[in-house]
Amino acid sequence: MKFARHAYVALAELTWAAVLFLFIAHLALSYGLLRLAGETGLTGDVFTYIYYYGVTATTVGYGDLSPGGMPGRMLATFFVIPGAIAIFTAVLGKLLTGISGVWRKRMQGAGDYSARTGHMLVLGWQEGMTRQLMTMLASERTDAEPLPVLLARSLEENPMSETIDFVRSERLADPEALERGGIMGARGVIVRGENDDETLAAALVAATLNPAAHVVAHFEFQRTADIAARQASKIETITSLSPELLVRAARDPGSSQVAKLLLSAGTADTAFSMDMPEGLAPLSYGKALIGLRARCNATLVGIGRNGKVDLNCPDDAAIGFGDTIYYISDHRLDAGSIDWNAMEGGGR
Repeated sequence: MKFARHAYVALAELTWAAVLFLFIAHLALSYGLLRLAGETGLTGDVFTYIYYYGVTATTVGYGDLSPGGMPGRMLATFFVIPGAIAIFTAVLGKLLTGISGVWRKRMQGAGDYSARTGHMLVLGWQEGMTRQLMTMLASERTDAEPLPVLLARSLEENPMSETIDFVRSERLADPEALERGGIMGARGVIVRGENDDETLAAALVAATLNPAAHVVAHFEFQRTADIAARQASKIETITSLSPELLVRAARDPGSSQVAKLLLSAGTADTAFSMDMPEGLAPLSYGKALIGLRARCNATLVGIGRNGKVDLNCPDDAAIGFGDTIYYISDHRLDAGSIDWNAMEGGGR
């Protein structure tokens, strides 16, 4: 009785097990009936019959094989052809439904990107700002870099399906959701929640799950940003720059345009960073400044070291492996393609 109930449910829901059972049963029964009808041309060889059954089920109908007698033709007309086509259609329908279901789940944020590496992970969604942010990330992404992943709780489906992947979560600080977003392999994390409390929690959890990732968090209040920096020194905090820009633009006309140029990847003269390669002999700041200008048409502006940035350094300041340099250029440079030793020697 229990087996019969399971069989009824499987057939009613048309599970893969039920489809496989119907296929094997119909294939075998069709073979037996045609053999009894004397259709030896079709049933004399098993592989020949499988070929005939396949072209019949897919409605290809090459015409090279067909029943020769009237009983065989009647069987093909009323049993073999309708059953084979029905089973093939059921298989095709289930495949399409399954593929569509997987795609819909990904669109609705149920995808799993835990195996992804080298991507950017963005936590939080604010329609205008986050859309612009994701567009900028997409414009800077190389062909070899995976799509960025957005983790948000206020969206029902992926808002930018052509350029990003999407994970939906009820909490930005949910470790399971962050793992689905690929936090362990992310090279950078950008956090901006609906308020500072949400941003702080998400940034701290992200930094804990992947200490190697560079976490950047946007806060409305400087005090909260200071708390985040004290709790995890590797978190780079950003607060609203509007008051500072207003004052600077008033005292030094054009300052806001300079800031916009330096921070926008869509324009020339953008500020970039570069980690100095391993095995590099100590290089003076002055020679690096001259060398980058002469060789790469780039302007060196500062050094990042031990979590601190120093701009407009003295010429004799040493730069080496482990340091980050900041420069202005029309495009991002590749540290491995630059002859740093020739700069130290004064070559061009």
